Amino acid sequence: MFHVKLPGHDAMARRADEHVLPTRVLLPRRVVDRPARQVAKRLLMALLVLAATVLIVWLDRGGYHDAADGKVDLLDAVYYATVTLSTTGYGDITPYGDAARLTNVLLVTPLRVLFLIILVGTTLEVLTERTREDFRLKRWRTNLRDHTVVVGFGTKGRSAIQTLCATGLKKEQIVIVDPATKVIEIANAEGFVGVVGDATRSEVLLRAELQKARQIIIATQRDDTAVLVALTARQLNRGAKIVAAVREEENAPLLRQSGADAVITSASAAGRLLGLSVLSPSAGTVMEDLIQQGSGLDLVERPVIKAEVGKSVRETDDLVVSVLRGHRLLGYDDPAASPLQLTDRVITIVRVSNESPLDGPHPGTPRPLD
Repeated sequence: MFHVKLPGHDAMARRADEHVLPTRVLLPRRVVDRPARQVAKRLLMALLVLAATVLIVWLDRGGYHDAADGKVDLLDAVYYATVTLSTTGYGDITPYGDAARLTNVLLVTPLRVLFLIILVGTTLEVLTERTREDFRLKRWRTNLRDHTVVVGFGTKGRSAIQTLCATGLKKEQIVIVDPATKVIEIANAEGFVGVVGDATRSEVLLRAELQKARQIIIATQRDDTAVLVALTARQLNRGAKIVAAVREEENAPLLRQSGADAVITSASAAGRLLGLSVLSPSAGTVMEDLIQQGSGLDLVERPVIKAEVGKSVRETDDLVVSVLRGHRLLGYDDPAASPLQLTDRVITIVRVSNESPLDGPHPGTPRPLD
C-alpha cells in the first residue's frame, strides 16, 4: 500500500484547488481588440457621422424650413440630423432649397445608410459572437485527434511545451488544462487552446478531447493531484502515453500504478544536478546544457538511417547513448545493441544545428518523435 506524500507548504496548489471555476474551453482569439473596445470604436464612428450631418445642415441652414418658426438654428440642425439618421424624419423640418435637397441626396442619405450600418453591424456582431464561437469550437473538436494534452501550465508545463514545439509539434496540436482562468488566458495569448477546470474530473478531460489524445503530460503542483489525474486519464484513454512529474520520489511508484508510462521526479532530479555541480562544475554545466532544449547539446531520439544499418553503435556520426529495439532499451555498451537494425531507434547526444530550416536535415538534427 502506497501513501502519497504531500508537500508541506504548497500555497499555489491550495489556491488552485480553492478557486476551481466552471469548466469551459477557451480557443485563441482571432480579434485583437476586446468587445468593449470594438463597441466604443463603433459608437465613436456613429457620433462622428452625426456630427458631420449636423455640420452639413447648419452650413446650409438657409435651405431648410422649420414648420414651427420658419428658421433653423443649431438645435434644429442637431434635431434634424438625429431624426434623419435614426428614422425617416417627421416632416417638421424640411429642405426646400435646391442646394439643400441636392445635399440631402449626395451627403445626408449616404451618411444615414452608414449610420444604420454601424448600428446594425454592432448589434449583429454581438448577437452572432456566441454562434461563431460555438461553430469554431465544434470545428475544433471535429478536426482534433492525436494531440497532446498538458495538465498544468506552470514552470514544468511550459518547459515541456517548449520542448515539444522545438521538435516540430504545432501549437494547434496542444491542449492545456488548468483550473485558473488567468493562466488559460495567457496560454490563449500564446496561441494554445485551453480548458478551464479541475483535471481530476472526467468531464473536464473530455472537454480537452483526451479520449482522442496521443500523449498526456501531467505537470500539476501537487503529487496527489497528479495521481488522480493519471487514474482518470488512463480510464478515459487506454492507449495514450502518459508522462507525469512528481515532487517526491516515493510517490513515483504510486503514479506508475495509476497508469503513468514515465514518471519524472523533479525534486530529486534538481538535487542530483546540484550535487553533480558541486562535485564537478563542468559536468553540471554539460547536464544543464542537455536539459535546456534548443541550445548547445540536445538529447534526441531518432530512427536509424539506411547508412547506419549493420554498423556498431560507435561507428555512427552521432554520440549514441541507447538503442530502442522494439520495447527493449539497450545501453550503448550492451553487446546486443550492435549491429544496428533498420527498425531500431537511437537516442543520441547532438549539437543543435544552426542551419536554415530550408536546408536538408542532418541525421542528428532534432526532429519530432514518432
